[in-house]
Amino acid sequence: MNHYYILDPPISAIEIAAIICYMNKRVVISGVNGFVGHHLIRELKVSGYSVVGIGTEERATTQIASSLEAYYSQDLVEAWPDTEDVVGVIHLAGLAAVGPSFDKPQTYINKNSAMVTNMCEHYISQKNKMPRILIVSSGAVYDSGQTMPLSESSSIGFNSPYSVSKILNENQAKYYRGRGLDIVAARPFNHIGPGQGEGFLLPDLYRQIMVAKENGEPVITGDLSTKRDYTDVRDIARAYRMIISADNLEHDTYNVCSMRSMAGNKILEKIMELTKSGDLNISTDPSKIRPNDIKDIVGDSSRIQNELGWNPQISLDQTIKDFVSQSL
Repeated sequence: MNHYYILDPPISAIEIAAIICYMNKRVVISGVNGFVGHHLIRELKVSGYSVVGIGTEERATTQIASSLEAYYSQDLVEAWPDTEDVVGVIHLAGLAAVGPSFDKPQTYINKNSAMVTNMCEHYISQKNKMPRILIVSSGAVYDSGQTMPLSESSSIGFNSPYSVSKILNENQAKYYRGRGLDIVAARPFNHIGPGQGEGFLLPDLYRQIMVAKENGEPVITGDLSTKRDYTDVRDIARAYRMIISADNLEHDTYNVCSMRSMAGNKILEKIMELTKSGDLNISTDPSKIRPNDIKDIVGDSSRIQNELGWNPQISLDQTIKDFVSQSL
């Protein structure tokens, strides 16, 4: 893709330098049409980057289309598009649901690894113009049966085909780092925030509460006493931007988490308070309870906090409030 700029009226040398600088701050986001992608675009744009998006959909969503410099519709399992010169790549794309991975284990492993191979082979061919690449792994790669909090040095677990595929992705990153790529991995724990789609605790509880208010149906849940480390998606996006933009990185793997946990029933209570849902029938479905589910999972993000100065800034109360406000 060629870019042409018509300088009429003439602009100053300083303005030309600014344009060149802007052109050189191009970052690719794969899986750009997803929940995290939407927030990450805003984070990068505010920081002066232009964003190139990749998605399997024919077009970028209407919410982000105008914010993208370019969009590529591409099955990354087959090939990586020629995104021209970029300073960073944030690889969000991939099969990401833990539950369905048990039904299609080889599909998860094949597709998630093929995307990373195609991405890395493309950028390693750029030689002197290789960008910083951030592979988004998951906090789910840890063995959750060990002492909390979980740091980057905690033991890895192989708990699902999804986690196996993410560990494979991290090992691919190590291989390509040995071949000269500037590539690192982030291990985010539970995401939460405005715009999150169904299939996750916050949006699923919200939907059930709204349905219950409308027709009196009970809100049916699993074990909401379990506690998880939730981080606002906007804080996670900021962490990714900081990793991509850092001049130098001391490590090749970074946890992204809040270092605190919250029980599901507290999230339920907060949603009910914000939606003025005072008298609802809440019941527990035993089939939704996993007997071996860990009661409390907390991550340790000291590494990224100490090295890059990142820390979560948005409280969970504010996160839930923002989600409900956007959803009403």
